[in-house]
Amino acid sequence: MITWLAPDDPPDRFPPHEAALRDPSGLLAAGGDLKPERLLAAYERGIFPWYSPGQPVLWWSPDPREVLWPREFHRSRSLRRVLRQRGFELHQDRDFDAVVSACAAPRSRSPGTWITAEMKAAYSALHARGFAHSYEIWLEDALVGGLYGVRLGSVFFGESMFSRQPDASKAALAGLIERSAALGIELIDCQLPSAHLRSLGSRPIPRREFLAFLSTHAQPASKRGSAR
Repeated sequence: MITWLAPDDPPDRFPPHEAALRDPSGLLAAGGDLKPERLLAAYERGIFPWYSPGQPVLWWSPDPREVLWPREFHRSRSLRRVLRQRGFELHQDRDFDAVVSACAAPRSRSPGTWITAEMKAAYSALHARGFAHSYEIWLEDALVGGLYGVRLGSVFFGESMFSRQPDASKAALAGLIERSAALGIELIDCQLPSAHLRSLGSRPIPRREFLAFLSTHAQPASKRGSAR
């Protein structure tokens, strides 16, 4: 059985991670809402929302956790060539809402989307508070790729990415990696594994290690104001 959250529950009311189901793997709780306070409390604890239209909000804490250490990012020869020759321009937060909408758009292999209108509004609210950010690839004044996520302290929790040009999402991630030292980002949370992310250097770590890292590197609630 999973824990059901009510909208009026305290935003930090989540069950212990050990209560997450094995099937479906990592499902921890359901219900609640996507208000900024609950979202920030969830991310600080290594929990993220992921659900389909028509479902209640579902909260996840998978074990193991897929992560990308900036020092382990793999720049292939072809990606290095793309970054040199394609004329891509990297921008941060130039058009956050457009990036989220592009990530939510249907794709050839996945006509549906988990980025509902409610999710879009929730992350737009986090962006307005300075916690959610986009890293965007522009080509001749057109947005052709990007990614968005939430930053707490030195952890960037990646949510989704998109490409309208070959390798544009990889270029956006490469741009984030290049800026990570200056931004103080030490870990990128990828949540779940994929062949695409593995090709770029992500790997799984035990959930307990991930949570231990968050306990000292994710910005505590008591110090929240703006992450800009």
